[in-house]
Amino acid sequence: MSDQIKHECGIALVRLLKPLSYYQEKYGSPLFGLQKMQLLLQKQRNRGQDGAGIATIKLDPEPGTRYISRKRTNSSQYLKALFGEVNAYFEDCTPEQLQDAPWLKANRPFTGELLLGHLRYGTHGGNSIETCHPFLRQNNWINRNLVLAGNFNLTNVDELFQELLELGQYPKEASDTVTVLEKIGHFLDDEIQKLFAWFKVDGYSNVEINRLIQDHLDIQKLLIRASKRFDGGYVMAGLIGHGDAFIMRDPNGIRPAYYYQDDEVVVAASERPAIQTAFQKRIVHIQELKPGHALIIKKNGKVSELPFIKAAPRLSCSFERVYFSRGTDQEIYLERKELGRNLSDQVLKSIDYDLENTVFSYVPNTAETAFFGLMEGIEEKLDEVRRNKILALGENPNGADIDRILRIKPRFEKIVVKDAKMRTFIASSDNRGDLVSYVYDVTYGIVRNYIDTLVLVDDSIVRGTTLRDSIITMVDRLHPKRIIFVSSAPQIRYPDCYGIDMSRMGNFVAFQAMVALLEDHNKEHLLDEVYDACRAQEEMPKEQIVNKVKLLYDQFEYQEISDKISEILTLQKVEAKVDIIYQTIEGLHEAVPNHRGDWFFSGDYPTAGGNKVVNRAFINYMEKSTARAY
Repeated sequence: MSDQIKHECGIALVRLLKPLSYYQEKYGSPLFGLQKMQLLLQKQRNRGQDGAGIATIKLDPEPGTRYISRKRTNSSQYLKALFGEVNAYFEDCTPEQLQDAPWLKANRPFTGELLLGHLRYGTHGGNSIETCHPFLRQNNWINRNLVLAGNFNLTNVDELFQELLELGQYPKEASDTVTVLEKIGHFLDDEIQKLFAWFKVDGYSNVEINRLIQDHLDIQKLLIRASKRFDGGYVMAGLIGHGDAFIMRDPNGIRPAYYYQDDEVVVAASERPAIQTAFQKRIVHIQELKPGHALIIKKNGKVSELPFIKAAPRLSCSFERVYFSRGTDQEIYLERKELGRNLSDQVLKSIDYDLENTVFSYVPNTAETAFFGLMEGIEEKLDEVRRNKILALGENPNGADIDRILRIKPRFEKIVVKDAKMRTFIASSDNRGDLVSYVYDVTYGIVRNYIDTLVLVDDSIVRGTTLRDSIITMVDRLHPKRIIFVSSAPQIRYPDCYGIDMSRMGNFVAFQAMVALLEDHNKEHLLDEVYDACRAQEEMPKEQIVNKVKLLYDQFEYQEISDKISEILTLQKVEAKVDIIYQTIEGLHEAVPNHRGDWFFSGDYPTAGGNKVVNRAFINYMEKSTARAY
């Protein structure tokens, strides 16, 4: 994706199942867990660059000693800053102390058996350190402390917030993170109070009850009660002060979560390759957390994966797999290749099979895998073309003719290169934009002037601003006869409300193209009609709301919108003819068959709140409001 889009966050949870001395003896350091957490976050840094945080809990602490440690940062060098501050606690330790597990646990923070890390991408709101996870809900009772971090957006925070008020709470803010923290915290308090009352009547002392609560606290029941009204995409991880932990995934599986366990450690993360790299495990050893389930780790080390919410159709986010997730995951890598392969027929037809006068490349680097797939698909098609041409030569073909046919192959080159951003503080406002356009550079002398068609694969085209303002102008300087952009993702038409920063409908170039086509066909009145229909549903229960914006897209064929996008993105000064080929939704599902959440492209949202959000986003567009749609 040439446009920069912020998206969902990354989380990592580590539970050491052995004493710290075990890891010192086997792996050479009592700080094994901290080292693994740093590596897990480093290998998921694609998931958040606005900040990072870490929290740890020590099991069985002495009363009066600090057992919860937390550090957060919004530094531009977030991971370096975070672990620099954590490591500072160990700089004055002697070599002997650094190998003394009991001493470290008793005398230094961040030496707990339970660790939770988070990488933040802020989709809305500010970027202060207070917005960084993990969040902490403190209490003098050890089992009422709650640490929470997540990768989520909920569509109905207003409803959940109102429920907190009805419970008598007075939350410090109405954000989804604080609301969820207090929601889970309320039911944690309630479950503990019930257990306290239960054991009190049996004559146990308060100290004894405290230990009994730790053994009998039912995390599954707690999550069932807390999550009943959640509407959105989420993976949330929590630590409870005495040592229980959980990680829970929404019932549609919108956001990803994976875990691994053995007799030494339990680890969970947003990215499977992060676990594979950090713990050197094969893909068969890593489990995907089932949608609607929670991985629950009790203080005593018992691990279970249990349901906590009613099952729903699996609609995990396909767009995340097209672009956001790490391409080093085996399944994601193969899916991205298949996305490119699926486009080979369309691309060959668009160039009329003229491979001699076509150069293939890709932009940006994240599109490389789809480019490989496209090249493989074209090679497969060419096998049939070569075979038919050879058969057409007859029974006694000329060797030179056969050689000529066998030499038919696609020309693929590295044409567009991402260069360092230029500092523009010395430039006037008139030419600063021109300087910014030089983020990319091109390879000169490969594309033949006014002869070659240049085909460039992009993984997705969302806003198209970088294409319009930078890439198209740059590659046009090579003087191709024609420029074709190939998007491995379908047209992005609708906003997201589950964790990706794509909520303003007017920013989507597909939406802009649809509006322009309405104007071209004298159908602008439909905008007002759909606006009225959206407004008419605003007070309805979200379960009854339908996506009214679909009606506008239904007026035009898919290719009509693609052609209009090409027109919108081509500046007047561009000489070459510019075309855009988009993946179809059918092609997306064929390439990514097990992750069918396609609301960005189809408008079919997996939760009731999604339809409410898309209508509100359209209302905001019509009212020229930049307010958040959820």
